[in-house]
Amino acid sequence: MRKKIVAGNWKMNKNLQEGLSLATELNEALKGKTVNCDVVIGTPFIHLASVAKAIDTTKIGVSAQNCADKASGAYTGEVSAEMVASTGATYVILGHSERRAYYHETPEILKEKVLLALANNLTPIFCIGEVLAEREAEKHFEVVKSQIQDSLFGLSEEDFGKIVLAYEPVWAIGTGKTATADQAQEMHAFIRKILADKYGQAVADNTSILYGGSCNASNAKELFANPDVDGGLIGGASLGVDKFMPIIEAF
Repeated sequence: MRKKIVAGNWKMNKNLQEGLSLATELNEALKGKTVNCDVVIGTPFIHLASVAKAIDTTKIGVSAQNCADKASGAYTGEVSAEMVASTGATYVILGHSERRAYYHETPEILKEKVLLALANNLTPIFCIGEVLAEREAEKHFEVVKSQIQDSLFGLSEEDFGKIVLAYEPVWAIGTGKTATADQAQEMHAFIRKILADKYGQAVADNTSILYGGSCNASNAKELFANPDVDGGLIGGASLGVDKFMPIIEAF
């Protein structure tokens, strides 16, 4: 059975003290509760080690929001996958639309990041998705297929089985627009078919595909009810326990 996952992406929000406070508050909220999904929080780099020490990491997975495409060396300001893993983090978000758009991350760069993440026993949450112009030109399937193929299809079946995918219709992030539950299901089913064609039905059936476009407490239940939507990559709604917990409880 593939995992159900609700992952929060804090992006560039919360200073260290605020982040620790949010993580420990979420930790308390989950105490004694049975939840039907894995919970992950994606914090800024400087939070990782402190947060991993402050929470029950059997209940909450800790994720970086990025890692370098180099293993080590003279790359000032970069943070390697090995460094991320040394903090106690077990996940890393890669290929987020903001990284692709603002920092010009190419499929080749992302391919290297994925390999380094896997080599350091990190689970990549690999983001894919189209911008509004691509959706309106009806190129959304083509775009998503190429993003997966160009960065991930060099992986062995075994290594691909360690990847979590997150479909984020870029036009629905921070805009207040949300893909309908039907649109989300349509794309997730399409993605699963691509995986089945490449790696076989068993791998496709075992791959968690999260939805990452303005998912919140009011639409999470409807989105997660779809057979191919295995959870969410949550942005703004993960910055407060009062907003994040109802999404977790939507399962």
